[in-house]
Amino acid sequence: MLSTLPNLLTLSRIFAVPLLVALMWEPVPWAWATAFLLYCIAAITDYFDGYLARARGTVSKVGVFLDPIADKIMVAAVIVMLVHDGMVHGASVVAALIILLREIIVSGLREFLAGLQVSLPVSRLAKWKTAAQMVALGALVLAGAAALLPPGLPVRLAGITLLWVAAGLTLVTGYDYLRVGLKHMDA
Repeated sequence: MLSTLPNLLTLSRIFAVPLLVALMWEPVPWAWATAFLLYCIAAITDYFDGYLARARGTVSKVGVFLDPIADKIMVAAVIVMLVHDGMVHGASVVAALIILLREIIVSGLREFLAGLQVSLPVSRLAKWKTAAQMVALGALVLAGAAALLPPGLPVRLAGITLLWVAAGLTLVTGYDYLRVGLKHMDA
C-alpha cells in the first residue's frame, strides 16, 4: 500500500523535512529561497495526497496514519528552524508554541480516542487553521530570502501576522477537539 501515489506524496513530505532543515540551517538567502520552493511543493502534496486517495478510492490505513504525522513533522521542523534562525522571536515564539503544543495534544487525544474506536474528524475551521499556518510558515521561510526579494516587501510581517491568526485558530480548534474528547473520558 505504500506504493500508491497518495502515499508516495505523503512519504515525500516526510523525506523533504531533513532537506528543509539543512537549507534553513544558516542564513543564506539562496538556500532559504530553495527551502521556500521545497516547502511550497511539500505543502501542495498535503492537499493532493488526500484528494487523490479519495478520488481514486485508494484511501488506506497507512495513508490515514502517515498523513497527519507528515504534516506535524514538517510544521514542527519549520517552526524550530524559524525560531533557531530568529525569524520567529520574542512574543511570536508564543504563537509558535501554541501551534506546536496543540499538535501534540490533539495527536495524543486522537490516539486515546482511537483506542476507544471514536473518530475525531477534522473540522472546517481546522482546515482554515491549517491553511493559515501553512501560508504563515511559507511567508516566514520566504522572508529568510529577503535579500533576493524586492526591497520593502513585508513578507516577514505578513508571516508573523498569519502565525498569530493561525495560533488563534489553533486555540479555538484545539478547545473544540478537547471538548469532544473529554466527553469520552472517565472523570
